[in-house]
This record gives sequence, structure tokens and C-alpha cells, in this order.
Amino acid sequence: MITEVPYQPLPIDQSHVRYAHGPDSTARAGVPSGKTIEFDWNESAIYPGTSRKFWVHVPAQYDPAEPASLMVFQDGWWYLDPEGEVRGAIVLDNLVHRGDIPVTIGVFVDPGVFPNVANSKNRNTEYDAFDYRYVTFLLTEIIPQVTQRYSVSEDPERWGICGGSSGGNCAFTAAWMRPDKFRRVIGYLSSFAQMPYGNPYPAIIPSVPRKPLRIFLQAGHRDLRWNEPDWNWFASNLRVAAALAEAGYDFRLVLGDGDHSPNHGGVLLPDALRWLWRPEAAS
Repeated sequence: MITEVPYQPLPIDQSHVRYAHGPDSTARAGVPSGKTIEFDWNESAIYPGTSRKFWVHVPAQYDPAEPASLMVFQDGWWYLDPEGEVRGAIVLDNLVHRGDIPVTIGVFVDPGVFPNVANSKNRNTEYDAFDYRYVTFLLTEIIPQVTQRYSVSEDPERWGICGGSSGGNCAFTAAWMRPDKFRRVIGYLSSFAQMPYGNPYPAIIPSVPRKPLRIFLQAGHRDLRWNEPDWNWFASNLRVAAALAEAGYDFRLVLGDGDHSPNHGGVLLPDALRWLWRPEAAS
């Protein structure tokens, strides 16, 4: 089957491009809204001393007798905010309602902060590290609070993880370290370039047996340091995508114009989720 894409003229100035949201990023008449519950978490053993909020969004179609799929979003409120660029709960409600994706519980996790400490964000420590800490944090501290309350499938093919910028590193690393748990990945403008000891993925991806991951990446032509020899966000994403292609991964790279903005990735969320959960027979 051939898909015809409507013509869109290319912008001449790539620095200030904004993409319009599609219909699945807007609350729609006749689509039942799910329920969003806010939680506080102040007892981390993995990141001691940190405090954070997380939100669990349960679609209206959720049935405890039918285990739901799971999608974890980093930078929780930023990805949940119905007035923001991503609008995660609205997108989940629309796609689940139409049957484009299975019934999926969304978990939106803020990065940790150290209360009463100036410049207290723990985001880069958590998100940019190439280690098991963050995925262990999710699996032992956050997700159990979800599975205690809701019926969630244990099939890793039904678990996904999403993030942007440093959160994109985090999502990719979580799935890379624990593909026995997470096998669906979305990374927007991932900040591979600023990982503490350098971006390990272009070298490591082809050097180990292929992992059972399905990966959606978005990159921007005018991302940070896009035309610099070092710490080049755009180039680092291209190198990761090239390594995935050469290693035979099930992945998709979408390039956009504009700078280090969540706009394009947010607009793409409905399509990214549909692509991640597409039938195995689809190319």
C-alpha cells in the first residue's frame, strides 16, 4: 500500500519552526476522559534525599480483568500538562478510544529534587547516566505503586518508555539495560551528546547481540550545537540512528526543523505510539 503525504513547503529559516498539533492532541467530543491520580514520592533508596511527584493516568476503558499496557514518561508534568506540547493523557485517551493502541496506563514521573536546597534538581544525574540506577528506581520504587493498584500486563512487549532531551537518554538507557521489562522506546531530541563519559551507543549497539527493542527517535536539524564539532546534539542522534540501522533494529527516525524544543516531539506523540504498537505484520 502506498501512503500519499500532502505537500508541505520547507521552511527557509529552520531556527524558529513550530509544528501544529493534530486532532489526537486535543480533547475530543465523545471521547471519555480517563482518571489521573497524583502521588508524592519522598522515600527513594536509589536517589536518597530526593522528593518528586508522579501521576498515573488510567483510561476510561480500563478493566481490572484485562491487564493493561504500560507507558512511562519522564519529566512527568511536562508530558502530562494538557496545555503543554505533549499532552500525554489526552493522546492516550484518544488513541485508546479509537483502538489505535491497547488500553494503556500512563505513568508520568517528575525528576527528583532535593527539598530546601538551591539548584536542587537531580534531573541530569538521573537521566544522563549510563547505568542501571534509574530503571531500577522505576522497577522497584515507582511501578510497584502502580501495579499494587491496577492490573498491568507483565509482558515486556506491552511496556514502553518515553522521554525528551536528557529524558530521551533516560528512556533509551532504561530499555537498553532492561529489555526484559521495556521494549518500546520513544526518544525526542535525546541529549546523547552530554552523557557524562560520552555517548556510548554508536560503538556499543553493533558490538552486542541485537536486543528485542522497537525504537522511535526524533531529532531536530537545529538542535543544540548542530554545526559544532563537539557536544553536537543533532549529530549524536544521527550516529545512534545509523548504528541502529546497521545493526538491524526495528526503529524509526523522524527529522524535523527547529531547535531544542519539545514542540515537534509532542506533535508526533500520537503517531509514535501508533507506530510502537503497530501489528507485527506492518512494515
